Amino acid sequence: MLYNSLQFLFVFLPVCLLLYFLVARISGWAANAVLVAMSFVFYAQWRRADLLVIAVSIVVNYSLGAALRWRPSGARHAKLLLSVGVAANLAALGYFKYANFLLGTAAEIAGRHFNPLKIALPLGISFFTFTQIAFLVDAFKGKAKELGFFRYCLFVAFFPHLIAGPIVHHSELMPQFAFKGAKRWHQKNVDIGIAFLSLGLFKKVILADSCAPWADQVFNALHSVSFLDAWRGALAYTMQLYFDFSGYSDMAIGLSMMFNVRLPDNFDSPYKSVSIVDFWRRWHMTLSRFLRDYIYIPLGGNRKGETRRWVNLMVTMLLGGIWHGAGWTFAVWGGYHGLLLMVNHIWFNRKTPLPAMGARLATFLAVVVGWVMFRASKISIAWDRVRSMAGLGRSGIAALNGSSQTAWEFTALGFLLLMVNFAPNTKEWVESRPLNKRRAVLVAILFFVSVLWIHDAYVGHVPRTFIYFQF
Repeated sequence: MLYNSLQFLFVFLPVCLLLYFLVARISGWAANAVLVAMSFVFYAQWRRADLLVIAVSIVVNYSLGAALRWRPSGARHAKLLLSVGVAANLAALGYFKYANFLLGTAAEIAGRHFNPLKIALPLGISFFTFTQIAFLVDAFKGKAKELGFFRYCLFVAFFPHLIAGPIVHHSELMPQFAFKGAKRWHQKNVDIGIAFLSLGLFKKVILADSCAPWADQVFNALHSVSFLDAWRGALAYTMQLYFDFSGYSDMAIGLSMMFNVRLPDNFDSPYKSVSIVDFWRRWHMTLSRFLRDYIYIPLGGNRKGETRRWVNLMVTMLLGGIWHGAGWTFAVWGGYHGLLLMVNHIWFNRKTPLPAMGARLATFLAVVVGWVMFRASKISIAWDRVRSMAGLGRSGIAALNGSSQTAWEFTALGFLLLMVNFAPNTKEWVESRPLNKRRAVLVAILFFVSVLWIHDAYVGHVPRTFIYFQF
């Protein structure tokens, strides 16, 4: 089930809210059970077989977390238990997500034919796996205080963050459900939630999905493209990914706010960044936090000299790239950002900062080139598009589209570029002042337009999924 579907917006969400708050009047425990059940219903709408995967994952990790809490964190067997738990999670993720990629690569190196295994990637496995790895570490350190089974199920399966994050810690989510007023209907939180939901929906179905065909046309072309086409495709995907992930992040926050729960921020105007370091503080913030806390720092961080620091940084970013998908393009993208972070740190150490607008422009262009690698299905296609963007590819003005259509697309992309660089983000707009009547009318209009767009564009068809659902 997708957030941007009429079934979710007009059936699942109202029923879930109604049941949750009605049952909460009788029992908080029962309300949690209702929310767990509805979250599993939400998850099962994608592929029912995936329920077994997430159920086994929850039971195993809950049992491991409980065992870790009963043992002193410094004991050798506790460390062994933590290692086994992390290894089990990574093994499951590796099997479902990377088995075909690794076996196919090995077969290619050996010059043999490979028939891919029939493995269906469970929806959101990367997110609920990383969430539970963080939980095991927190349990080992004594930070996960209470461990009722239904509450743990709610922690993992709470539908606003289940499919594509944010990656949450037990300590930042579950105390909110335990708060005395959490099971009561709070109109202010519902109003804020609707505002986030509506703005996020508009970003997804109107802005991101409108850019998608422009990007698809350029990246799906099997031949070289012209300079303008390459930039048109790169900028279209840059805007598509921005509004797709920004829209999802807004909707996740809005949905959770309706249940009186505030998820951690995961997206903070990343195209306003003045450096790559700043970009990773703004883009997929909870993933950056996870990579820093559970990979970079345990590897030694910057505590063991410059050479070791660069190695740790590169390993972290390579793993971050591969986390996004089983393909060499994702590994290259991760390595590319690792190199950019090294250059960023070296430049910063020389204390020769660029002017603010120059730094922002340089960062943005570096990010756009990275997105070409992220989007391309093959390294050869990514390399061709980057060459074309540098003026080294196919000659001509626009080989894939007419000049008038290309001019319109660049105009629209220019408007979106101005929006992401100078307009306030959703959090700034919603939380800067109360939602007065004028703002409420604007939110209602955006929601109504988005719903009409969904109906007209996807009647009889499945809406476009969020890009991060595939990770």
